[in-house]
Amino acid sequence: MVDATKSGGGKVGFIARIGASFRRTGGFFGDVMSELKKVRWPNRKELTTYTLVVMVTVVLLAIFFFVVDLGISRLIDLILGT
Repeated sequence: MVDATKSGGGKVGFIARIGASFRRTGGFFGDVMSELKKVRWPNRKELTTYTLVVMVTVVLLAIFFFVVDLGISRLIDLILGT
């Protein structure tokens, strides 16, 4: 008997490969769901704290890069004499 997935081609081999692909994809999403059940999700207070930390960090980095950009542009203006 010839294995459909290892045959030289044809519709049977192609259809078998498609079916195997769908089974692997279904297994992948099943694994994803089981892993998501293991996740410890943050509570409201932790989420608020994490969000605040991210927002403050973004603002501080924006200010830092603004100052660096301003300094570099002034330095270039001094060098070019404009």
